[in-house]
Amino acid sequence: MVSSVVRAPLRRLLASQQAGLVLVILALGIVLTLFAGSHPDRATGQPVNNFLNSNTLMQTATDASFFAIMAVGATIVIISGGIDLSVGSIYALAGVTTAMLLRGQAGGGAGTVLTGLLVCVGVGVLCGLVNGALVVGLRVHPFIITLGSMWILRGIAFVASKAESILLPEAMTAFAKASLGLGASLHPVPMLAMVLAAAGGAVYLGRTVMGRHVFAMGGSVEASRFSGLSLGRIQIGVFALSGLAAGLAAFLGAGYYGSASCADATGYELYVIASAVVGGASLSGGRGSAVSAMLGALLIVLIRQSIRTLHFDQNYEWIIIGCAIIVAVVLDQGNARLSARRLAREARG
Repeated sequence: MVSSVVRAPLRRLLASQQAGLVLVILALGIVLTLFAGSHPDRATGQPVNNFLNSNTLMQTATDASFFAIMAVGATIVIISGGIDLSVGSIYALAGVTTAMLLRGQAGGGAGTVLTGLLVCVGVGVLCGLVNGALVVGLRVHPFIITLGSMWILRGIAFVASKAESILLPEAMTAFAKASLGLGASLHPVPMLAMVLAAAGGAVYLGRTVMGRHVFAMGGSVEASRFSGLSLGRIQIGVFALSGLAAGLAAFLGAGYYGSASCADATGYELYVIASAVVGGASLSGGRGSAVSAMLGALLIVLIRQSIRTLHFDQNYEWIIIGCAIIVAVVLDQGNARLSARRLAREARG
């Protein structure tokens, strides 16, 4: 009796999308550990694995964190049946706006950090609200609206900054690079923010009424309309959340690197959507997970890391990531068809 009670949740856990992603990430990590080689530690002279060491692992998580946070917000949009191509441009505009407002503040303290956070998040939410309002008001597909806003917002950042890289106050860099007692070379703040963002997205989607409405709209627009849901409000809300996530990523990214420019996050749209898709989000809507989006981002960064660590030609990076996206979509569709057949058989039986 006890074994069956334990076995059922374990079986569900192993069958989940997250379990598959975790196993793939672990397998890739093992391959990197075995073939990465080693180097002597500067302090002790002992051999240190080129991949399996605290600095490399933390840097890998940091590299993933900036677009993983955006992937959480973009996944919510994708679940609703939409898409947001403007997240990279929102990131750039939020970072540039914050850097311009705080320009000249050499030091600063908690007030400077809080101001930077509020400005970044505020710009992100405002851009998201505009995207949502345009989608609802003009009744144009989100792909077209956000494709246009992607160019418009980056253009505004370009004009406002005059294509310059603007330094941020030291307080923001000190916050983003805080070691939290782990050592001067380890900076866990972006990684912790990524985990918190994924947890917050998971709670929103799985534990709130608004999250259930997002899934309902993505599953069937007509059924949601007949159920009395305010589809316009849901659309505006998901784009606002996507903008909020991009603003938060901009705050951490600009602070971590110490500057902001209009070219920041160029191409991040592809990584963000790839993270969501590899994480199991359906571009037709109705299916996706915030935690899986984070794991998808980690997997993509590990693929990039493996190309560098194993000394492969980096020109193949986009080819490999593109193949990974196609394979993930094909496997996801195959799994969906198998599930549909199984349900049909059970219904007939």
